Amino acid sequence: MEQKLFGNSLSVINLGLPSFFDDLKRQGASCVHVDWTPPAGGDVRLIEILDRLEELG
Repeated sequence: MEQKLFGNSLSVINLGLPSFFDDLKRQGASCVHVDWTPPAGGDVRLIEILDRLEELG
């Protein structure tokens, strides 16, 4: 038995992993893919440095 989320069709904004987007499209979901990676690759120290530089700029 298929249940729909709140009785509506699913619309998705996929961030990062293209394989998730591909799976959603194969299942007929309305979706868009955004090629995104975290700032500084997720390195907390580097993010702090970049934040500080932005404050000075």
